[in-house]
Amino acid sequence: MKHDAILLHHPDFLNYDFGPYHPLRPERLTAGLDLFQSLGFYDPDRDGPTILPATRDDLEFVHDPLYIDAVIAAGSSSSPSSGYAQFGLDGADNPPFPSMHEASAMVTGGTIEAVRHVMRGDVDHAFNPAGGLHHAQRARASGFCIYDDPAAAAALAISEFGARVFYVDFDCHHGDGVQWIFYQDPRVFTLSFHESGRYLFPGTGSPDERGSGAGEGTSVNMPFEPFTEDTSWLEAVETLLPDLVHRFQPDLLISNHGCDTHYFDPLTHLSLSTRAFSRQARLVHELAHEHTEGRWVAVGSGGYDWVDVVPRSWAILWSEMTRQPLPEQLPSSWLERWTPSADHPLHTRFVDSDESWGMEIPEVSRANRETLQVVRRSVGAPSHSAT
Repeated sequence: MKHDAILLHHPDFLNYDFGPYHPLRPERLTAGLDLFQSLGFYDPDRDGPTILPATRDDLEFVHDPLYIDAVIAAGSSSSPSSGYAQFGLDGADNPPFPSMHEASAMVTGGTIEAVRHVMRGDVDHAFNPAGGLHHAQRARASGFCIYDDPAAAAALAISEFGARVFYVDFDCHHGDGVQWIFYQDPRVFTLSFHESGRYLFPGTGSPDERGSGAGEGTSVNMPFEPFTEDTSWLEAVETLLPDLVHRFQPDLLISNHGCDTHYFDPLTHLSLSTRAFSRQARLVHELAHEHTEGRWVAVGSGGYDWVDVVPRSWAILWSEMTRQPLPEQLPSSWLERWTPSADHPLHTRFVDSDESWGMEIPEVSRANRETLQVVRRSVGAPSHSAT
């Protein structure tokens, strides 16, 4: 029997862990799935498909073999934890950890399996909350990301199913790894909405990064000013995303729903609310049914207020994917379990109130609209302002 949506999770996803002082906390998976279960949205004994780690062949579609060897060696208990700087496996962002290859391959396998289920027609939509490690480069770890699971999943969709893939990235950080891996490949379109690289890692994602060679025009970037809020963000998303999906006519949508764009996120400077997250998810859902016969894979990606923002944002996305309406209030039992882990009072509602953040800053909105017009001209759209 076909289900509308499946959630991909494996206990080994929690082994993707850079240590107790790293901002990417595996506990966010535990908190998020606990919220899903508290809402009656997820039963791991019933809803979880089998997940196998990505194979060497899967990984070599998007990563250099020497880099994969370095990841395996760096995560081996018999290997030193230094000496891998040339591969980005050092420092505070990407320190080696035990069984790093195995954990990273398992997360990547989850997103690959999501694509297989969707492309085979077993299910319309699939969600891997642990996925979205979009900064990993072909031969280098970057930005908390070891293997680039959305890129590997897109490559799988191409190699096994001959699909054209549209990848849209809502994370606050530019989706650079996926972009560069497919920069010359016309079969994958990458669209990234992110805080400008003038202010935030990885420092890329300007409108003039448009692809090259056969891939010319299949990379589009919309960088935002710090302190951007919902209205300005959604103006760009609703202007660009439907038009570009319509033009590209993909067979599969892959969407990255990083929620580090939220005004509570400690690592970034945008000021979105969960209202924007809800609209983003709904728009991608609509486009999937309009253009890809429902084929849609979503990944969780960034979000560093892990106990408050991340679980609520994922629940909003999963509610949209499964068409299960959310209650207004979070379950009191969940709040009781997770409040001790938070460093500020938790939101009790899924949708942030209008009073939760300030008014749009006119200078920020004006600058974003000017950037949007630059992007529109670069993709051949009329340069007038969106309404």
